Amino acid sequence: MAKKLNFLTPKEIVKELEKYVIGQDRAKKSVAIALRTRFRRNNVPSEIMDDIVPKNILLIGPTGVGKTEIARRIAKLSDSPFIKVEASKFTEVGYMGRDVESMIRDIVETAYINERAKETEQVIEKAKQNAEELLLDLLVPPPPRMPKKNGANNEANGKSSYANTREKFRTMFKEGKLNDRFVEMEVRSLNRPPIPIIEIFSQSGIDDIGQDFKDMFSNMFPKQKKLEKVKVTEAYDILIREESERLVDADKVIKNTIQSVENSGLIFIDEIDKIASREKSYGPDVSREGVQRDLLPIIEGSNVMTKYGVVRTDHILFIAAGAFHVSKPSDLIPELQGRFPIRVEMDSLSKKDFIRILKEPKGALIKQYFALLKTENVVLDFTDDGIERIAEIAEEVNLKTENIGARRLHTILEKVMENISFEAPFKISKKVVIDKAYVDDRLKDIVKDEDLSRYIL
Repeated sequence: MAKKLNFLTPKEIVKELEKYVIGQDRAKKSVAIALRTRFRRNNVPSEIMDDIVPKNILLIGPTGVGKTEIARRIAKLSDSPFIKVEASKFTEVGYMGRDVESMIRDIVETAYINERAKETEQVIEKAKQNAEELLLDLLVPPPPRMPKKNGANNEANGKSSYANTREKFRTMFKEGKLNDRFVEMEVRSLNRPPIPIIEIFSQSGIDDIGQDFKDMFSNMFPKQKKLEKVKVTEAYDILIREESERLVDADKVIKNTIQSVENSGLIFIDEIDKIASREKSYGPDVSREGVQRDLLPIIEGSNVMTKYGVVRTDHILFIAAGAFHVSKPSDLIPELQGRFPIRVEMDSLSKKDFIRILKEPKGALIKQYFALLKTENVVLDFTDDGIERIAEIAEEVNLKTENIGARRLHTILEKVMENISFEAPFKISKKVVIDKAYVDDRLKDIVKDEDLSRYIL
């Protein structure tokens, strides 16, 4: 991408999204405006900046129409910390299961890994230089200091001889002549003391508690090292990794992590319709209304404690999505409805959309199959009438059975390609034409039998 996201207009953002997502123009427009608003917020006077909160988005539509893909591509396009969570996996605080604050801890962990990778890239050249010198120390150990009685001349000659030998080994290493040689070095032992199993109940989910205790106990025990003989190439990689870890500024990484999450974090909450209360019930509703009440302060803006410090959620952009087949958005508690002011109804996919999905995106399914079979020297030729027939069947099966959107194409194409994929290594004719007749021949029995298509397609 030639431009940075900060300088992309909403129209340019939509244009980038169209490379991966077909249709859904209203949803693309909404997320493009949301991202551009972030850029605008960064350029307003500081006294008003904190008052400008993101306009969270609620995507409404059946599965497989591109809700998750839009959110994922937007995050990648903007280089934002991103996670996808399922609302149905959370329970109310105080009950067994994951609490909603874990999504903040998860996105912080993801951002930390990304920030550390960026910082590592900054120091990797220096790490390689240091690793090379350390490796040469292993290959050509420095000579012992000469006794004074032997005179300064002997010591100077020894240093000169050592420097020459070291440079010869450096040249041999760079030319790959030492790749099969072994060196003895200290390697971190993987045999650490076992971490005790502790059962504890608190407001954190069990998964988070386990990770916290794992980190705590691994820090309590010193990292053991032992002498091992390893190949030169492996030793070089180990030394680069250790030097990179040493050179990276951990405090800077943590600071950048928290700033990136607070100012550009994006959380996609899927299946939000599953926590909508469809009817009044008595007693605790720990997986529906209880979760909504716990989500509210996170989305409104609160402070969440993570292992890297306190994170404010005021300016994290939340995109929620749901099919809302049984429930409807108005079944959510009013306070939560108010935190998703932008609502977009996604369009069901038609035959025309399926044709475009098969052909146009960068990672289109037909392009994937073409590349995969090319590794076996098999050339696929999808004709226009063949592609049209696949799209037609996908639309027909979605109407007759469950509407799973573009995911239906995966199932149909896999059935069409089954024999070709199986016989590819042994095919004599290396060109295969997939036209309407071929598609009908592969799917005729399944399409005719509606009961069979329910199970196979």
